[in-house]
Amino acid sequence: MVSSSLMRITAAESWYPSAALPRTGIEILTNEERAETLDFLGRRGINAAFFAGIIYDNGLESSLNRGTFYGYRNSFGQLEGVALVGHATLMEAVTEPAVRALALVARGCQSAHMIMCEENRLEKFWGYYAQPGQEMRRASRQLLLELRWPVEISRNVSKLRLATTDDLELLVPVHAELAFEESGIDPRSHDAAGFTERYARRIHQGRTWVLTEEQKLIFKAEVASTTPLTTYLEGIWVNPEERHQGFGQSCMSQLARMLMWRAKSVCLFVNDESEGAQRFYRQAGYHLRTVYDTIFL
Repeated sequence: MVSSSLMRITAAESWYPSAALPRTGIEILTNEERAETLDFLGRRGINAAFFAGIIYDNGLESSLNRGTFYGYRNSFGQLEGVALVGHATLMEAVTEPAVRALALVARGCQSAHMIMCEENRLEKFWGYYAQPGQEMRRASRQLLLELRWPVEISRNVSKLRLATTDDLELLVPVHAELAFEESGIDPRSHDAAGFTERYARRIHQGRTWVLTEEQKLIFKAEVASTTPLTTYLEGIWVNPEERHQGFGQSCMSQLARMLMWRAKSVCLFVNDESEGAQRFYRQAGYHLRTVYDTIFL
C-alpha cells in the first residue's frame, strides 16, 4: 500500500459540476472494476495474459496477489493503464501519462522484488520510478512465445500426469533452482515455508504437470494462469540426465494438445540469453510475439 497522497491525481478544474466529472488519474481497483479491467487487458491480447490470469484466479482484491491493483484513467474516465504493485510489480499501459502515474505509485511500495513490463515501456517506467542514484540489481529480457494450432504430434507419454502433494519433495528444489537462475535469489532462503505453501496450492489447483520414473523427476511444467484467450506456462524443466531423448518435446506436445481444448493458444516466457531453451521451444512450434524486460530490485 502507498501513501494517501498518491492515491489520486485529480482532473484539471472545469466549469462542469464536480459530480459530473469522470474519474481521472490514479485509483485502487476493486472487484467492482473486474470486468472493466479484464476488458482493458483483453485488448492487449496475449501480451497481458499472465496479468489477466491473476485476476481470473484471485480477483482484484486478494492477499494471494501479494500486492494492490491500481488503474490510471484519462480525462474521459477510461483506463489507460493497470499495474499490480507489490512483490512482483507488473504494468500494462498504453500512454506515457499512465506509465508516469503508475511508476510514481510503485515508488511508494517497499516490498517490491521485481518489475516487469513490455520493453518499450520499461525505460520510461524506471525513469519515473527510480530514486536519485538508485540502481537496478539485475535486469533480464524475456521473449514472449506463443503456440497455436496445429500442434505437431509426438509420441504419446502415458505417464504424464497432474502432480500431487506426494511430489512436493521432488518439485520444490527444482522450482526453487529455476527461480534462483532467473532472479539470483533462492526463495527458500527468504521464505521457505511460504514458497512451499504457494507451490502446494498450485498443485491443489491442478496446475502442475509431471513425468516421473521410480521417484525420479523427468519433466515438469506449471500452468501459471489461464484465460479464455490463452494458457500461460512457466517453470518448464527437463531432467539434465534425460535431455536430448525426446521426453521434453513429447511432453510439451501432449500438454499443449490437452490445454488448447480450453484456450486458443499456449504462451510462455523464455530468457533471451537461453539459446538452448529458445531452440527447444521453436522445435515445439512456438513463435515470438513480443519482448518484455524485467528488473530485479
